[in-house]
Amino acid sequence: MPVEIELEDVVRLRKPHPCGGYEWRVVRLGADIGLKCTTCGRRVLLPRPEFERRLKAVISRAAHQPTGQPATEQPITDHPTRRRQGQREP
Repeated sequence: MPVEIELEDVVRLRKPHPCGGYEWRVVRLGADIGLKCTTCGRRVLLPRPEFERRLKAVISRAAHQPTGQPATEQPITDHPTRRRQGQREP
């Protein structure tokens, strides 16, 4: 059974990174798992089976919306100093 992992989760792997850090932030999900070292910022891709073998613990889960709740959308606004062509300043 696959491990339940989400974007922005912080995980601990069995062996330390050469920088000395054990904790990684999940930045990509799919057939490969993208991880970013929380100590030095290095990014790596691991095949999912290898990631599941190396995983020791999930340190913290990503904060997300409860199931069934739509994410709040922020309106897209233009930068205040940029004007669209044909608009006049008030």
